[in-house]
Amino acid sequence: MFFLFGKPYKRGFFCNDESLYHPYHESTVTSTMLYVIGLLLPICTMIIGEYLHGRNFSGHTANMLFGYTIPPWLWNAYKKVGVFGFGAACTVLITDIAKYTIGRLRPHFMELCVPNIDCNLLEYQHKYIVDFHCTAAVSNKLLKDVRLSFPSGHSSFSAYTMIYLAMYLQLRMKWEGSKLLRHFLQLLCLLMAWFTAMTRISNYKHHWSDVLAGSTLGIVSALVVANCVADLFKEEKEKCSSIEKHRTTDYEAETGITGIQVNNGTGNRNC
Repeated sequence: MFFLFGKPYKRGFFCNDESLYHPYHESTVTSTMLYVIGLLLPICTMIIGEYLHGRNFSGHTANMLFGYTIPPWLWNAYKKVGVFGFGAACTVLITDIAKYTIGRLRPHFMELCVPNIDCNLLEYQHKYIVDFHCTAAVSNKLLKDVRLSFPSGHSSFSAYTMIYLAMYLQLRMKWEGSKLLRHFLQLLCLLMAWFTAMTRISNYKHHWSDVLAGSTLGIVSALVVANCVADLFKEEKEKCSSIEKHRTTDYEAETGITGIQVNNGTGNRNC
């Protein structure tokens, strides 16, 4: 709806603002690449991860849906992918609300817009100009997009998807053949997000502060969704709690300290 009908805030500019005079370049990481890799890679990883986990773990029970038996691994994959997609949609929505509300001009604004203002005139020096229109022969889509610099959508989306994927690998990748393989794959996820963010600056699509804000938004979204909505590590916490409980029970049974009474002169109490 934002893409089709949204109208960004009409922000003005200063003629002597050098940050708006950068050349226009095509994106190194296109929007198609961003969404295909950012969605397909985590989703495929989660499906494969839940299948392998379900094959090696028999503690789950099957679920019924419209009279059909749903395998536990497929049900768990559905839940993992569903929450991940919910978080991705929320990240995009929050980013777009900020973009259209703030309307910050991109670094290539002057080249793409060519406003009908002669910035060589003294009267326009150090003056905030709001009353202008673009004279360049470009599409309305580009003229709209040139006002959507803050925050960086590429940075927020890539940070969310790749950090969430890195945390999922921490949960499910338990192969003991190599201790560093999981961390290497997690590093690749972080590097993909980092590379995407850096190209937004080198392509003059965003100011550095736009990229910083977008990456921060994506990181916070990933942490909140993973720990508060999906609760990715709930299984591990319950497993550790169960193991600790059994160890405590076994220890008490072996040492015979359960129910021992201690009299310290002020009354009896249980240890």
